[in-house]
Amino acid sequence: MKPYEVMLRLGLALGIGLLLGIERGWRTRTLADGSRVAGVRTFAISGLLGGVAGALGTDDTGLTPGGGLLLAAALVCHTAVIVSFDRSRSRYTRDFSATSTVASLLTFLLGAYAGAGHLQGAAAAAVAAAGILTVRQELHSWLRRISLAELKSAVILLAMTAVVLPWVPDQPVAALGGLNPRHIWLLAIALALVSFLGYVAVKELGERRGLLAAAAAGGLISSTAVLLASARQAARRESPVILLLAASALATAISLGRVFTLVAVLAPTLIRGVLPPLLAAAGVALAFTWWASHPDGEGVAPLRRVARNPFRLLPTCGMALAIGILILVGERLHAAFGNAGTILGALFMGAFDVDAMTISMAKLSVQMPARYAAVAILVGVVGNTLLKIVLALIFGTARFTLGILAVTAGCVAAGALAYGLFAPA
Repeated sequence: MKPYEVMLRLGLALGIGLLLGIERGWRTRTLADGSRVAGVRTFAISGLLGGVAGALGTDDTGLTPGGGLLLAAALVCHTAVIVSFDRSRSRYTRDFSATSTVASLLTFLLGAYAGAGHLQGAAAAAVAAAGILTVRQELHSWLRRISLAELKSAVILLAMTAVVLPWVPDQPVAALGGLNPRHIWLLAIALALVSFLGYVAVKELGERRGLLAAAAAGGLISSTAVLLASARQAARRESPVILLLAASALATAISLGRVFTLVAVLAPTLIRGVLPPLLAAAGVALAFTWWASHPDGEGVAPLRRVARNPFRLLPTCGMALAIGILILVGERLHAAFGNAGTILGALFMGAFDVDAMTISMAKLSVQMPARYAAVAILVGVVGNTLLKIVLALIFGTARFTLGILAVTAGCVAAGALAYGLFAPA
């Protein structure tokens, strides 16, 4: 191992100790000298000690058997010293907290990890640990305010993503009529995530700002999921319809921004054809969002109540399955009429996956005139907005559906006018 590499590893190990030690030292800065078990110096030395043990115990092939014994012995000795002093401190101060002890052990291990050559992983873990230690009061305050229903929903959402998703088949199943279970489950996760984000945002920010913040975040994931969550809330009378319409319109505007970003990255030659219509449609959606959520408007109704659960698993999966069936119908129609023209195919494809449609049309733009490729993308966006009207009619109320219809009509009309005025010849 070259000298500069050894210095780099040990330098990072020392830096990790200083980082965690500064946070721990700041917590105990008001205590008298000699009353702290571990401060900046102790943590810095712990990190450096781990770095030396890790560097001595590894060679070009990794951790050696003798190095493993050395590292284990150093860890045992370090742990014994820290635990002994922390136990005496706890008896004296009557403060029974293991945070500093665990943080010291983590500092040693991360130093050893850096000393063994895993620089990026050790640095990332140290920053994450420092962040967790820094937000101690916020975490405790959040735990005092969280309900059991919220905790259960968060665990279910994590289980859907980390436990169930890897086992869901990623291929069409004949017994389900050709549906891809993984696509349905991903949609269920998106719906659950958008509902959960909306619940948390409303609870923390209030109804008006919370719904808009959740819609902005959800629009980056799926504007269709935002609309479905809004339709469900409208049907259950959980929030004013005007605010739910504003949230759906904001998510639509962000979705249009996603489409333009994909075009700009994948097919810059199409920017001139798609920018004016997308910009005009997004402007209408944003204008409606501002009007519906303006402090002088109807949308400022005070927060009446928060939904009892961030989301319910069975209804969420049911909605995902219903949309999956619609997607299957759309795919069959696309397969049947795809040969009739790229634009008709984009209409069906965009109705169910506007991002995939945009990527496909951008790739095809090298095989057709730019004008036709731009029109195909815009038609696909229209197909997506039409699907939202159908979903609002199925899952929402009559007033919510009429509102979505009005906003959609305004966006389409503005986009068509902008295309007529500014479309390239």
